[in-house]
Amino acid sequence: MEALRSALQPLRPITANLPGPIHDVGVSLLGDVCYKTLILQLDPTDSDCLKLAISKGLGIGIIGASSIVKVPQILKLVNSKSSAGISFLAYVLETSSYLISLAYNVRNGFPFSTFGETALILGQNVIITVLVLNYSGRASVAALFVAALAVSAATLFSNSILDMKTLGYLQAGAGVLGVASKVPQIAAIAQQGGTGQLSAFTVFNYLAGSLSRIFTTLQEVDDKLILYGFIAGFALNLVLAAQMVYYWNAPSPKARGKMREAPIAASPSSASATGSSTAALGTPKSKGPTTRRRG
Repeated sequence: MEALRSALQPLRPITANLPGPIHDVGVSLLGDVCYKTLILQLDPTDSDCLKLAISKGLGIGIIGASSIVKVPQILKLVNSKSSAGISFLAYVLETSSYLISLAYNVRNGFPFSTFGETALILGQNVIITVLVLNYSGRASVAALFVAALAVSAATLFSNSILDMKTLGYLQAGAGVLGVASKVPQIAAIAQQGGTGQLSAFTVFNYLAGSLSRIFTTLQEVDDKLILYGFIAGFALNLVLAAQMVYYWNAPSPKARGKMREAPIAASPSSASATGSSTAALGTPKSKGPTTRRRG
């Protein structure tokens, strides 16, 4: 570390004259002490500040990735016009969990870098849930789902309706919901013997994100409810990722159905061809009329 510190010292004139907006963002993320240590003095030997910087970097990275983490899943649903392999129950549970967690983090005033992806993934979850309902022929239920979500959000974010003690109990339940939301999806994949329209990009990003969130929570948020939720979520995300790898080259249920039907469909044509061949070999060819005069 000392060698790295010495190598960085020639850059101090640059970091000391950073533009005002960059300086302000750095201070807001790292605080005055760590900004001075890591940016102005370019001293990476302070382990506490270094861990904080890594945590902030991971948090920002997770938020950036979460803005598109479920876009591939949305595109797969729209392009296929099918919700095969997607568990509606899993998304309802996960959306409920994210809404409660978002309200809990906002009302506690935790740093946005520790929960920002919750809001972004929540919005994408709503879109996916509506699409799943629509493609499964339950469009009217989708309208009820959105209305119920709006009422729930108004309740959770209101200090006058819901006190913090009750919200804390709900957050404990949200951790259970978040974990439980993975179980229907895992069961659906095992039952169908394939991942259907489930997006690999989404699954593996969830795995990386939940692992990173364990680190950022340990560094920045002293709340066991949130930490245990991320640990349990990582464990089940690991199961989903393992299923995705296991069923990577497995044919879809639709394709397997076609493979089973193919021999049956071929039988009539084969029988017809066999019958024609038998008729051609076994039936003597009749002679046509002749105009030759008999003598």
